[in-house]
Amino acid sequence: MVGGHYTYAEVPLFDTIRDIFNQSRNNYDKVGHFTQGFVPAIICREIIIRYNIISSKFFTHFFTLCFVLAFSAFYELLEWWVALLSGEAAEAFLGTQGYIWDTQSDMAWALLGASSALILLSPLHNKQIKLLQTRS
Repeated sequence: MVGGHYTYAEVPLFDTIRDIFNQSRNNYDKVGHFTQGFVPAIICREIIIRYNIISSKFFTHFFTLCFVLAFSAFYELLEWWVALLSGEAAEAFLGTQGYIWDTQSDMAWALLGASSALILLSPLHNKQIKLLQTRS
């Protein structure tokens, strides 16, 4: 909601962070893309486990990361299409701030978010699923 109010490139707190750490750009969008990987990873993992789609732990994690990257790539394509349609407002919408690797960086942040979710939350998620299964 904050990024939508100010646009991602103009969130005041991240302007302050940019100035304090002498960064070249406002990096609020990276928080959004990290979250864009973190949240769908757990949802995807939940669906895979509950419906017993994949039994291998390795392939559950692999598919989850692939899903998140596909979701992130699709979002980047949507951003591009909206930018094409919006013409002059494209730079404000995209929030690239002159960074030529913005799209790739956004996808890397989503991958980092998904990887973090799997590493940090998988043990707790497994316990919660087992607890739910014992109650059924």
